[in-house]
Amino acid sequence: MAAVAPRVFVSHLAGVPVFDPNGDQVGRVRDLVAMLRVGRRPPRLLGLVVEVISRRRIFLPMTRVTGIESGQVITTGVLNVRRFEQRPTERLVLGELLDRRVRLVESGEEVTVLDVAIQQLPARRDWEIDKVFVRKGKGGALRRRGETLTLEWSAVTGFSLEEHGQGAESLLATFEQLRPADLANVLHHLSPKRRAEVAAALDDDRLADVLEELPDDDQVEILGKLKEERAADVLEAMDPDDAADLLSELPEEDKERLLALMRPDDAADVRRLLSYEERTAGGLMTTEPIVLRPDSTVADALARVRQQDLSPALAAQVYVCRPPDETPTGKYLGTVHFQRLLRDPPFTLVSSIVDSDLPPLPPAAPLRAVTQHLAAYNMVAAPVVDESGSLLGVVTVDDVLDHLLPDDWRETEFEESAHG
Repeated sequence: MAAVAPRVFVSHLAGVPVFDPNGDQVGRVRDLVAMLRVGRRPPRLLGLVVEVISRRRIFLPMTRVTGIESGQVITTGVLNVRRFEQRPTERLVLGELLDRRVRLVESGEEVTVLDVAIQQLPARRDWEIDKVFVRKGKGGALRRRGETLTLEWSAVTGFSLEEHGQGAESLLATFEQLRPADLANVLHHLSPKRRAEVAAALDDDRLADVLEELPDDDQVEILGKLKEERAADVLEAMDPDDAADLLSELPEEDKERLLALMRPDDAADVRRLLSYEERTAGGLMTTEPIVLRPDSTVADALARVRQQDLSPALAAQVYVCRPPDETPTGKYLGTVHFQRLLRDPPFTLVSSIVDSDLPPLPPAAPLRAVTQHLAAYNMVAAPVVDESGSLLGVVTVDDVLDHLLPDDWRETEFEESAHG
C-alpha cells in the first residue's frame, strides 16, 4: 500500500530556505502560488515564490520541488531567474488567502482562515490545498477565544471573491520575525488592497520602521490610506529625517495638516529639517543623536549607547554639549567615540576625553562635501553645528548612501535581476 504523503501547513513554509541537490541554499520561500478551480475542487498549488540571494523574486514550479521537509525545500537545481509576475488566475496563498472571512457550507456561519494545508497527490508531483484551518467568531477579543477547526477545502466557500476588510493577523504572525527591510519587501509585492490591510494592522512603531525601508511611492500610498490621526502618530514614530523626507513628497496642504496633528516637539524637529535644502547636511541630518553634558560619565554614555532602538551609526559616538541637551543644543564641545568609551574607567568624565579636533559640518554643506568629510575622517556619523556653535543634529552614513544611490534604488533592490 502506498504511503500517504505528509501534509504541510503553509504558515510553516514562510521564510524557510530552499536548497539545490548539492545542499547549496538558493533562496527562501516568500509565498505560494495556487490556482482556484470551479466548484469545490481543491486548488492546485502551482509553485513557490522564492526570494533568491539578490532579493529578486522568482517562480519555482512545484514540478521542480523534490522535497518539503524539516523546515526546508529541496529543488531539482534548475531555476528560471525571470522575475515572478502574478497572473489574474493565480492567488498568493500567504498574501491573499490567510485572514479571509469565508463561510461554512453546512451552516453558513462565517469563519476566519488562519492557515491552509497542502499535500502532494499520490504517485504524482502535483500538489493541492486540501485542508483549511479556521476560527469561529466575529473578530477582536471574541475571535481569539473562538473554536478552531480543520476542515476539508470543500467544507468552506467564499475564496473566489475579493473581500473588503480582510484581516491581516495571520499574515503578520507569519512574518513577525522579519527585519523591517524584509517586511517592506513583502508589502511591496502585495496588491494595494492587501498592502493597506497589512499596514493598518501593524502597530505604529513597526509600521514606521517598515515605511522607512519602502520606495517613496509605496510610502505615500500607505500613508494616504491611513486615517489622518494615525498617519500623524506613525510620522512621530519615524526618525525625524525620514518623516521629513516622506512629508516633502506630499502636497503642501496635506503636509501642513499632518504636521498640525503631530506633537509640537516632533513637528518642530520635522519643520526644522524641511527648512533646509534636501541635499545638504541640514537636510540629511537626524535631530536625535546622543547628547551628553560635560559632567556626564563614561558609565552614563555607555548606558545611552546600549539603548535598543538606536541605529549602529547613532550608537557609534556621543556628542558633548553644554545645556540644553536637546537639539539645537548649547555650545558643542566635541565627540567621544564608542571605542574610547570602552577604554576608560566608568567614572571618567566625558569632558576629559572629548575629541574636539574633528571639524563639524555647517548645515549648508552640500552632499558632496558631506561625503568627502565622512570618507576623509573614516566616520559613520558627523555632527552638524550652526554659526552660534549649537549642535543641530548628525549626518549618518546610511542617510548619505540613501541620497548617493539613484532615486529608485529601493525599487531596484526589490526587483533587480540575479546578475544585476
